[in-house]
Amino acid sequence: MTVRQWMTASVVSINERASIQEALQLMKKHSIRHLPVVDQQQTLTGWVTDADLRGVLIASMLEDLTLEDVMVRSPYTATPSMSLEEAARLILRQRIGGLPVIEEGKLVGIITVVDILSAFINIMGMLGHSSRLDVKASVGNPPLDEITRLIQRHHAEIISICHLLGAEEQIPMYSIRLKKCDLKPILAEFEEMGIEVVSAVA
Repeated sequence: MTVRQWMTASVVSINERASIQEALQLMKKHSIRHLPVVDQQQTLTGWVTDADLRGVLIASMLEDLTLEDVMVRSPYTATPSMSLEEAARLILRQRIGGLPVIEEGKLVGIITVVDILSAFINIMGMLGHSSRLDVKASVGNPPLDEITRLIQRHHAEIISICHLLGAEEQIPMYSIRLKKCDLKPILAEFEEMGIEVVSAVA
């Protein structure tokens, strides 16, 4: 999946000559936390967040500050064709809340943590009615392909499989999401085969 599929294309933006108060009012009106700063040709010239603006709000009351004085002039950006995974890694690595999306030098969208979270929740099938099994694939247990075949023998439909490996956990664990189904017969067979189920949500 790409950024284009999940970005917000109807972007609220502002001119760099606007005041701090104007920018905060615009954010409040549209319930947003990030604001791209653009020129008349929709070329990105900067980026501000509500935290940036609140940090200089008192100072702006004492002197004539504009967004040009406080904006980030070279923000991290994404392109519409960038993979969603790459955008997520960039946001996580830089500990930021979102990215302006640029195409041919123009602002065409914005992708935020909420957008990316929505995408991954959708990918994992977490919004619909579903069941979940968290299974440890310890040494001596059947491999994942056997586990999935067992699930399918019970006519359960697999929505997604996520490989989980914590910082201190050396044994791989799989979170398997299924269309809503009765897990009891699956769990019974798992137990017979010695497959360790860490948690099950019917």
